[in-house]
Amino acid sequence: MRWRALLPLLAAGVALAQGPENVLIVVNRASPVSVRIGEYYRARRGIPQANVCIIDARADETTTRREYNETIAAPVAACLKSRRLEEKILYIATTLGVPLRIDGGGGRDGDQAAVDSELALLYEDLHGVRHEVRGALSNPFFGMRDAPFGHPRFPMYLVCRLAAYDFEEVKGMIDRALVARNRGRVVIDLNADDNDPGNEWLRNTALLLPKERVVFDHTKEVLYGQRGVIGYAAWGSNDSNRKRRFLGFEWLPGAIVTEFVSTDGRTFVRPPDSWNFTSWKDRAHWFADSPQGLSADYIHEGATGASGHVAEPFLRLTPRPDFLLPAYLSGRTLAESYYLAIPALSWQNIVIGDPLCRLK
Repeated sequence: MRWRALLPLLAAGVALAQGPENVLIVVNRASPVSVRIGEYYRARRGIPQANVCIIDARADETTTRREYNETIAAPVAACLKSRRLEEKILYIATTLGVPLRIDGGGGRDGDQAAVDSELALLYEDLHGVRHEVRGALSNPFFGMRDAPFGHPRFPMYLVCRLAAYDFEEVKGMIDRALVARNRGRVVIDLNADDNDPGNEWLRNTALLLPKERVVFDHTKEVLYGQRGVIGYAAWGSNDSNRKRRFLGFEWLPGAIVTEFVSTDGRTFVRPPDSWNFTSWKDRAHWFADSPQGLSADYIHEGATGASGHVAEPFLRLTPRPDFLLPAYLSGRTLAESYYLAIPALSWQNIVIGDPLCRLK
């Protein structure tokens, strides 16, 4: 289906546009930056005070499964139930300072996961359907190009994280979301392996978007220094030809990013300015237990949203750019666009950005 053919169908989703009353903000009392971000976002978006849920969790990025259940899932569930918000809330915005990942076993059947991906299933849990914690679970909203998001058809919450390297960067991200406009170009950069399924998804993305709005590269060269960028999809540090940590793009307000990188959402701790991603063999130069690039670098450079992974997701469970970018340019919110592109929940995926951000 061509991008232009999607517009009438996606208009239904835009017509049912969600607003501040549909967002729950999760703030960790133990983290001053979390509290500050929650206050700023609530004021800027006009979110009701009743939609702010304060938890008392450890301020570390990693938590245990038990701690997640007791200090994050349970109090968020209590906020929703006690305030009768289970159905009204569609989006949950976690904040920098809320734990990022749940520790556990890795691999396809492991129980480690991103906190945000677990919270997405809290709707089912509240309705008596306790989900399995081992392995990835199918996302019911995945690939639903033509359906507006809502309950009960889609029994989940769309969870995004208001996070970056510090408060000022999160503030900038929120401010940019409020002035996002539907202009600029989408940059799509393949790697050198033409047979990789990820490259096929990138090619499909280019075909689904208006030709005049696409910068498409299928060579071994890496695109740097692009101007007027509203969307970006590539292989990031997994492209062996990419040598620079920062792309040097001019990111427009509302610009979003997705990459096929296994651990790009592993931390929001700022690396040294001298750090650059490296190889799995070069352990001496890893940062936060990985040599790979970081999604937070894109927010630092001026993007408004990005996807990431707290641990190995495996390629087939990374966001599909051919769902994400056409949806976003067609008027979907940032949260809807990312979640209809993410195949699985209770998994390693995170979405960084204001869930209500929309190109106007």
